[in-house]
Amino acid sequence: MRQVLPAVSALALMVGCFPALAQETPNIDAARMNESVRVLASDEFEGRAPASPGEEKTVAWLAEQFRAAGAEGGGPNGAFVQVAHLSRTRQNGPATVAAAVGGRTINLERGPDVLVSSDRPTDHITVTDAPVVFVGYGATAPERQWDDFKDMDVRGKVIVVLVNDPDFEAPEGDPVAGQFDGQAMTFYGRWTYKFQEAGRRGAAGVLVVHETAGAGYGWSTLQNSSAAPKFDIVRANPDAERAPFQGWIQRAKAEELFAAAGLDFAALKDSARSADFKPVVLPGLTLSVDFGQVADRVETKNVIARIPGSERPNDTVMYGAHWDGYGVGTPNAQGDKIYNAAVDNATGVAALLELAHAFADGPRPKRSVVFAAWSGEEAGLLGSTYYAANPVWPLETTVANINVDSLLPGTEIDPNVVVIGKGKNQLDEILARHAAEAGRTLIADPAPQAGAFYRSDHFPLALKGVPALFPAAGFTGASAASRDYVQNRYHQPTDEWNDTWRMDAAAADTALIYQVGRELADSDQWPEWNAGAEFGPARDTSRAERR
Repeated sequence: MRQVLPAVSALALMVGCFPALAQETPNIDAARMNESVRVLASDEFEGRAPASPGEEKTVAWLAEQFRAAGAEGGGPNGAFVQVAHLSRTRQNGPATVAAAVGGRTINLERGPDVLVSSDRPTDHITVTDAPVVFVGYGATAPERQWDDFKDMDVRGKVIVVLVNDPDFEAPEGDPVAGQFDGQAMTFYGRWTYKFQEAGRRGAAGVLVVHETAGAGYGWSTLQNSSAAPKFDIVRANPDAERAPFQGWIQRAKAEELFAAAGLDFAALKDSARSADFKPVVLPGLTLSVDFGQVADRVETKNVIARIPGSERPNDTVMYGAHWDGYGVGTPNAQGDKIYNAAVDNATGVAALLELAHAFADGPRPKRSVVFAAWSGEEAGLLGSTYYAANPVWPLETTVANINVDSLLPGTEIDPNVVVIGKGKNQLDEILARHAAEAGRTLIADPAPQAGAFYRSDHFPLALKGVPALFPAAGFTGASAASRDYVQNRYHQPTDEWNDTWRMDAAAADTALIYQVGRELADSDQWPEWNAGAEFGPARDTSRAERR
């Protein structure tokens, strides 16, 4: 039977675990935290969708709460708000997608066969008779001695890539087994990476071959969301970073195209598991794509607060959590159409507010502590991506980024602390030490194949080299409560607060990550990525800039 710690207040927990630091005991108030969740997840906030009346209410309320907690504005020019400028594209009319080979045309229907969209801020996308190249998993990972592109120039070509990592389906004993962390998806396995790499290399387009096991979800999940607006940050030169089109293709349809070009898709897929794999041009086959879209710009807001450091104010310890939800959407069977987003992620924002109270009420930290309530996470990590491209506080002097995304209500404190991305950097060691003093143990993500490390707001800053810590509870499936939440409430109108909620356990989790941030804020530590982590090179660059 799983051990469960008795219900205690966060205050008592921390006093008992850190008697030498009694005067620094964090002021984490479970009742106040619960009230913050109640307010944010109420129907009044309309599901907190970006660029909606719900955003206006949320941003104003958060700024007021951070100010009341004792923090100052941490955004540009001392404001509580950083405006993020976003590019939005929406489908406008049908799409024509067709392959030509051997004098015949193979039409691909948007929806059942293929899904295409574009992040380029233009009203029409046309690609005509582009050569098609299979590039395996599309990964360029020098730290793992892997390059799927070799010397192939893919400019002006459509690339077809496999979903997930090269070792995802590798049998035991295969030379590639474990080279990309086995079942724990790396960034190279994410479709977002494959899209970005295609844009960086000047490809005319990119299609990811969909397979349910590798993607983690069925085709219907992709198809059902394909008509929703797509968002990106406003880029100075989007054509240099985004391919004209991107999307997915059903495996059966990919097999048909490969066969028409005289190739065996299954055999080529098997060959892609080797580091010796070289890109393969589909002989005589070209692809044409044509569709319209509406392109415009919108604004959304990150809310940023700060406690200035007393000795090294230019060093920053950051906590982050996203404030946004899905707003008002499709009604469920009960007619409820407000996606209140209580666990995901009103709980994380409530934790941010409590952390602000704790640092404001305790001794002044030597380093500055920043609390970032991000916008647009559910639309693709937009607020944090904008910040990473336009940092208010330099990333090279950002010591660490501690992410809070989805805490579960309850009074029983789980002795296991789930860490998403466990083992990637030295922050784990700090958390493990404080957890042990509280009678708790770190465990890895029980569902690493879902790639959760690459799907929350610490990630855009990690790409820039900032070490990230992501302790999580809500969507990991590590407990019965977590499994129930994922199955019955995750991203549904049923993710809502009720008057039976208590936040004792979430407050204890918040007190624990306070101790990590407090240690970093009062020391001269610079945590690093562990050997082999894909973000190490970026941190090496920022370290050189810091010096």
